[in-house]
Amino acid sequence: MPFQSEKSHIPIPPPGEDELPYDDGEPMESERHLQQMNLLIEALKLRWHDRDDVYVGGNMAIYFSELQTKKNDFRGPDVFVVLDTNARERKSWVVWQEDGRTPDVVIELLSESTEQVDRTDKMRIYAKLLRVLEYYLFDPFSGTLEAYALDRTTRSYVPVPPEANGDVVSACLGLRLGVRHGTYRGLVVDWLRWLDGDGRVVPTGEEQARAAEEQARAAEEQARTAGDEAKRLAARLAAYEKQFGPLPGGGSG
Repeated sequence: MPFQSEKSHIPIPPPGEDELPYDDGEPMESERHLQQMNLLIEALKLRWHDRDDVYVGGNMAIYFSELQTKKNDFRGPDVFVVLDTNARERKSWVVWQEDGRTPDVVIELLSESTEQVDRTDKMRIYAKLLRVLEYYLFDPFSGTLEAYALDRTTRSYVPVPPEANGDVVSACLGLRLGVRHGTYRGLVVDWLRWLDGDGRVVPTGEEQARAAEEQARAAEEQARTAGDEAKRLAARLAAYEKQFGPLPGGGSG
């Protein structure tokens, strides 16, 4: 519904991403929270670098109502994914500018100061107003992962049981989420990672570069081994011909 001028009563367009605040002034709880957010966003963007129909964002305001803009209530999810949209740059996600599209997947990183809100107010808003299909809660320090799926009938979340190894399936994205020990930007801890259908970690840029270097070294070693083997065969052939003469059908000469 368009906004109206109080003086003229002439409908005017509601504010968009250029007019609305997009920084809530709330820093991430810790360095690990910040890097965990960056890891999830980076890996998914790299995996889908050739797609222009998906948007991956984080720590970004999501606007869905006029009342919300008037109350200046615009704190957003830590990580979210929107399908069937476009990958253009955004300052914030304004639902009425996005043809009504809302996130399909939301991940909140728990902390002492935000856990209560993440489990109550945000959970209610994501389910009943934004109808986010999948909602995940992850504590970067305890490594606890919780998964919820939207019950469309009741507009409430129901827990999704993990697999035997603790991983959970994202039906929306065709991926899994699981906790894996590793290194990201110098931090060696347990990270929440995107996994492909075979359970392999979706790599970050650093991991892709490291894998490429390892492949190059392996190729060099293979070539060096092949060259050494050729030299050994040539030496054995030369020794044979010195003792017994050239091989029938042609030899070293």
